[in-house]
Formats: sequence, C-alpha cells, structure tokens
Amino acid sequence: MTFKTLMTATATAAILATGAHAENPMVGGAEMYADKNIVENAVNSADHTTLVAAVKAAGLVETLSGEGPFTVFAPTNDAFAKLPEGTVENLLKPENKDQLTQILTCHVVGADAMSGAIMGMIDDDGGAHIVPTLGGCQLNATYDGDMIMLEDEQGQKITVTIADVDQSNGVIHVVDTVILPATK
Repeated sequence: MTFKTLMTATATAAILATGAHAENPMVGGAEMYADKNIVENAVNSADHTTLVAAVKAAGLVETLSGEGPFTVFAPTNDAFAKLPEGTVENLLKPENKDQLTQILTCHVVGADAMSGAIMGMIDDDGGAHIVPTLGGCQLNATYDGDMIMLEDEQGQKITVTIADVDQSNGVIHVVDTVILPATK
C-alpha cells in the first residue's frame, strides 16, 4: 500500500467517523439511498432516464437489482445525447439488444469499488489502472486531484462527475460520456 493510498483511506475513515457524509447524495435531483439497490435509486434520477430505459430494453433490471456487488459508471442523459443522432433510438430497438447489452455491461464492474480504492489501484500500478468490465471492455483509469478519468477502447475520455454514490449492492459513479467497446 502506498503512502497516498493509506492517507486517502485514513481521510475517508475520518470523514465517515465524523458523520460528514451522513446525508444521502443527490443525483439528478433525487436523494440516493444506500439501502436501495442500483436500479431502485437510478429510476429516481432525472439525469438517468435514458440509462434506465436502456437497462430495461437490454433486460438488465433483474441483474442490476441483484446482490452484486457492482460498480456502475452511470452515464447521464447528456452523455447519451453526445452520441450521433439516432444512435440511442437505434440501440433501443429489440433487434439491437445484444449490442445494447454489451455497451451497458461495459459500464459495470463486478466489484464494489469506491473512488479511494480506484485511486489506490491507480497509484499501485504507477499512475494508470486497467479496469475490466462485465461487458469485456478494458477501461484505463487515471486521476487528477480528486477527479477520476477513464479511457474506453475507442480512446474516449470519460470523467466521473459524481463519485461514491453508495448502493445496497454496490456503488454508482456518474460519468459524462457513454463508454463504448472497441469497434470490430
């Protein structure tokens, strides 16, 4: 464990011990509850209506409501709006369910990884850490200050805009860009 990792963990523990994070975080105008699962919280976020529709269309509601643990890099509606016109509508068609499922599962890691742990892995790996997703994508994680950034297999830069939204079955990190797998 590096000194920086140890200090981050110590600071996080101190904050939690003092109750500084006792309030539930707000995402998309809705309070996120640590005793609710990823889907139960996401459906209340006004910033994640496209993501929720996509999760439903891909048939992933039951999975992401399950025990986990999961880390979800949750793109906002604005992130989906940055895709070329018609992309979202096309992905939501039943005949494109496999492609939609792969894209969505490239946003999911089979672990409960809070930002301090991610930063610790980045430090341990010399400044960048490869994050394997359930969709088979390899994300390159880095950080600057307290801002975590990801790079997907298409070279897109993704920024975590809200980190550490604790869930009963994992954690959500809100991101500003839709993660895409490598083109074939």
